[in-house]
Amino acid sequence: MPVPRGRGLTEGDGDDEAVLAAVRADPAVAVRDGVADQRGELIALQPTCPVELLAEPPRWVYYPWRQALVRLLGPAGFRRLRHDRNRNKLTDAEQQHAAANTVGVVGLSVGHTIAHTLALEGLCGRLVLADFDEIATSNLNRLPADVFDLGVNKAVATARRLAELDPYLPVDVWPHGVDADAVDAFLADVDVVIEECDSLDIKLRLRDAARHRRVPVLMETSDRGLLDVERFDTEPDRPAFHGLVADLTADDLAGLTTRAKAPYVLSILEPGQLSARMAGSMAEIDYTVTTWPQLGGEVALGGASVAAALRRLARGQALPS
Repeated sequence: MPVPRGRGLTEGDGDDEAVLAAVRADPAVAVRDGVADQRGELIALQPTCPVELLAEPPRWVYYPWRQALVRLLGPAGFRRLRHDRNRNKLTDAEQQHAAANTVGVVGLSVGHTIAHTLALEGLCGRLVLADFDEIATSNLNRLPADVFDLGVNKAVATARRLAELDPYLPVDVWPHGVDADAVDAFLADVDVVIEECDSLDIKLRLRDAARHRRVPVLMETSDRGLLDVERFDTEPDRPAFHGLVADLTADDLAGLTTRAKAPYVLSILEPGQLSARMAGSMAEIDYTVTTWPQLGGEVALGGASVAAALRRLARGQALPS
């Protein structure tokens, strides 16, 4: 499988120097050194950066899927510079609080945009990405990928994009997705779950396990800006999906066709909460449409909505179910 993250290399380290020499010797590899400009930006920041931050050694990062080698500030300086324009919509203390959290994202179509937005704002210290599916041409109406990503696993494609944004952000990839046997393992070290998968049984299993572990679950619907929040961390007795499918088990929802899923999706989202066009399209699945529609703009709005929710958590503000 293609490597989904860049490789950090330090000058002066014996093993890293050998790799650097081999990479530099490859005529197909493009080499970029932006440290001088980055250091100039860092020096110009207000308030003045500590001396130890300015003295931090730079790193080389090798991106094999791009055949590129890039020289960057070290992790502390890079983060300080990259997050500087967040202040003071996000304070340093709030940024540090957010960085203590691991966010798990299941489903990397809508989840791709969400994960990227969270990484942009520094609203997590680690991401865990799960999706078994590969990028297809029909995904390109909403997923910020391109034709070079066709056939690439969605979790891998997301991890690559995150590595190109911030090579120091830890990202774990589950390219086989999350099935019934893996739900507990996926949630073992996760503080917040963003659930955007299509499998209704996995949606329910994730919520049951999250409730047991007292982990909040957020789901962006990509319709009318509707964001679903289940605060299992503060309400461990809250039923999954707010009790809207209380009589169903995960086994009841397993293996359904897209059309067979539609009535349950309507129950979960509540018809009165949906746009008329989304509700009408659900009835047309397998007749005039292949599956439920999603628009790129609404997916982008979803990324912003989830980021706003996690900002509230970082600030200690209310985020009710």
